[in-house]
Amino acid sequence: MTRIISGAAGGRRLQTPSGSSTRPTSDRVREALFSRLEHRGLLDGAHVLDLYAGSGALGLEAASRGAALVLLVESHKAAAKVIRGNVGVVGHPGVRVIADTVERALAAGPPAGVRMDLVLVDPPYDVSEDALAAVLGALVEREWLAPDAFVVVERSSRSPQPTWPEGLELSGEKRYGETAMWFAEPPPREVVA
Repeated sequence: MTRIISGAAGGRRLQTPSGSSTRPTSDRVREALFSRLEHRGLLDGAHVLDLYAGSGALGLEAASRGAALVLLVESHKAAAKVIRGNVGVVGHPGVRVIADTVERALAAGPPAGVRMDLVLVDPPYDVSEDALAAVLGALVEREWLAPDAFVVVERSSRSPQPTWPEGLELSGEKRYGETAMWFAEPPPREVVA
């Protein structure tokens, strides 16, 4: 069972897609991640992009904890249908589902005038390192990221660190058993005197 851990929709149960390649982030890992994000003040009023959304649990957890806008991108039709049902369970008006590939969604660019404060990237294990690197590059190239954006990549602990594009720098890493999370941010901006 997957559930929203905390916030306005805390305790509500979420459905998970069956027969697809989704693997929901465990409650323990989600709690650790969102404690970190809240400690950094990254959720209240945030614009969040959840790529390879699966059940939508990560993005919906962000919505429950105060995010203003959450875009959930999922290409698997059955999973996108489950996400839409989960959006109804959470009842947050700022959540939108994009039923398309991550690559096409990113190529379309962000909604007019909106940049993402938080990007959650949890691809299926069969997504290659090169494909992941292209997705991370598209976030920068297509101007999805706010100046102080925070990017989280979740992979198997056996996976290598993602290849970060120019415009994103590793700022931390955490391992939880079989799960590894890497955190990246745009480099500090130079102050011109």
